[in-house]
Amino acid sequence: TEYKAKKKKNKAPKMKRGASQEGDGEKVGLETEGGDAKKMKPETATFPPTFSVSEIKNKQRRHLMFMKFKQERRKQKMQLRKKRQKEREALGDKAPPKEVPKTIENQRVYDETTVDPEDEEVAFDEGTDEFSAYFQGLTNPKVLITTSDRPRGKTVKFCEQLATVIPNAHVYYRRGLALKRIIPQCISRNFTYLMVVNEDRHVPNGLVLCHLPDGPTAHFKVSSVRLRKEIKRRGKDPTEHYPEVILNNFTTRLGHTIGRLFAALFPQDPQFVGRQVATFHNQRDFIFFRFHRYIFKNEKKVGIQELGPRFTLKLRSLQKGTFDSKFGEYEWVLKVSLSNLTF
Repeated sequence: TEYKAKKKKNKAPKMKRGASQEGDGEKVGLETEGGDAKKMKPETATFPPTFSVSEIKNKQRRHLMFMKFKQERRKQKMQLRKKRQKEREALGDKAPPKEVPKTIENQRVYDETTVDPEDEEVAFDEGTDEFSAYFQGLTNPKVLITTSDRPRGKTVKFCEQLATVIPNAHVYYRRGLALKRIIPQCISRNFTYLMVVNEDRHVPNGLVLCHLPDGPTAHFKVSSVRLRKEIKRRGKDPTEHYPEVILNNFTTRLGHTIGRLFAALFPQDPQFVGRQVATFHNQRDFIFFRFHRYIFKNEKKVGIQELGPRFTLKLRSLQKGTFDSKFGEYEWVLKVSLSNLTF
């Protein structure tokens, strides 16, 4: 009997379901069967993990929180910018120079093939190359535009719109003829260029540009083709005025050749009344083409209006002479890394 009595006294008190918590988490009060409150050891407060917007499952709520986060970050940037501007105004001439933002272009390794356009050797090469007759004003550009066999709707429209951009350009259907048979016919009819637009899955994906009669021939990959109807806020259709031509960043020896290849497509005497500009912008070895019309808003401000089409070119090869897939001599070929290929 004494053993049973001791066992009942040493028995641990049970916690009721309605146990009440007192304080701010440091002390917890528990009711026992006998009604006596027993103080427990203080427990450390557990906080939720770091908050992330991506953890919100509700799409609308997640989007709302993300927009608030962007607004706060933009507000902080504006405040920091205003603070720096006030500091620069206060320092005046003693203010430190502005930091130049890091971009892919200004962080690139210097290309050793970059040439000076005023170099005597470069000037001599340009005076004796295949385009010298055009730049001396002895020939006028005349372009024949054709496609691969059985072209589809987008490729045909793309060629038709190219013909409105390039003056004195004519579109002819291929009719299954080989390029080796087309080139002599073009030369006999005084064409200075042969442009072939290839397609894959009904979308233009390649461009062969052959300068006549002596070459060279360039093969480009075409991507990001957008016709006029696909461009938002585009202007009216281009007029028949000769456009101005802008060539950006064709600074290397190869770039000089490609730049002159594009320049010889257009007449040398642009008609400024039309206010039309064709731009070939080379950046990271991609050539972006845009066609704009500029509008004078007042004496100081000028606006531009895109007319289309727009596309991007990537040079694959440059071949001496006219097109010859078997025995042609290549000046430059794009090297493809095996690590980028997928099998």
